[in-house]
Amino acid sequence: MWGRTVHFVAMLCVTAIVIACDASKSSNPLSPSVAGPMPGVVITAPKPLEPANGWQLDNNTQPIRLMLENSSSTGPRPLTYIFEVASDAGFGNVVFSRGGVAPGDEGRTTIQMTDRLPTGVPFYWRALAEDGANSSGYSAAVSFTVITPVLIDAPVLLSPIGNAQIETNQPTFRIRNPARSGPAGALVYQLQVGPHEAFASPIATYQIGEQPGETEFAAPLALPFSQLFFWRARSFDTGSSGVIGPWSAAQPFRTGTAPAAPPPGPSGPAPGGPCISSNPQAIVACERAKYGHMSSSQMLSMLISTAKSLNANGIGGGPFGILRKSGGTQCGGYSCDIICAGQGTGQRQWDVLSDIQGAQGPMWLGPHTWPDIRVDVCEIQ
Repeated sequence: MWGRTVHFVAMLCVTAIVIACDASKSSNPLSPSVAGPMPGVVITAPKPLEPANGWQLDNNTQPIRLMLENSSSTGPRPLTYIFEVASDAGFGNVVFSRGGVAPGDEGRTTIQMTDRLPTGVPFYWRALAEDGANSSGYSAAVSFTVITPVLIDAPVLLSPIGNAQIETNQPTFRIRNPARSGPAGALVYQLQVGPHEAFASPIATYQIGEQPGETEFAAPLALPFSQLFFWRARSFDTGSSGVIGPWSAAQPFRTGTAPAAPPPGPSGPAPGGPCISSNPQAIVACERAKYGHMSSSQMLSMLISTAKSLNANGIGGGPFGILRKSGGTQCGGYSCDIICAGQGTGQRQWDVLSDIQGAQGPMWLGPHTWPDIRVDVCEIQ
């Protein structure tokens, strides 16, 4: 009897110990044996930070780095994160997944993917926080694209180059199209012409659409004769990248010589009929050829006759006149070397003499417009 009692008591003790051990195990929220959600525990969803929605990532930065803002939890258990990247917004095709990621410092967690992603197609990423018993649910999906960056080399200037002298004073520029990489759209060239290699004050800036292989452009602006000029070019992408390529090295060239003028004669204009041409530069040269070295009054007479000839020949941009000028160097109350059209901020002005003291060479340089000109009264002839 005593033996059976002892055995029964022993059995009770073993049972009590087992129950006590299980109860101790289950009451520990950090125990791996805890299964299922813990009541009252709320875990916020992590917030994707980088890449952010709509980002376009440079292909050179691959493999892509993913960064999120850490979640918060009302429970005692430590959190880990699951990262997912998919090729569709519904995550039916997951291309990358990593779980069990411990939280990073300073409230952010970062991982780097192991493989490179294809370029030019959208991808989506999201993340989830969990503690082994509870989870936050996935964050909202974030879309991003990996792109090959657009790179554009400097164009190569073909002609005129090397200080060559051209036949006229209206150059035709030839450019070898630059190499480029990435999804560049149509290129447009910016071309500058100036009297100095530094291009602090270019006298003309043009934009020209790219042509196959080489791009050619005949300048509409006549330059002064027998002078040194420099030109350079660069291109920019008119597509979504907006990339602007570097400037080419500047190249010098010289304009051709002016048409020969008759030898100096008496103070009045040399005999000659009206100047007839459809080219304003030719009209200016014709009117200039009626004089030798001009006095201020002769320059004013030359300007008046030039404006009248331009109007009589129906040259576009007119009607033309002479520009009033009361201060500084002037010829009888007018500019000594300007032909004008229009009034106020709509006024246009053309230089018609390379200088007024030296050779007084004919030219047709312009139109110059406001705000780069001093607007004055234009007296139409």
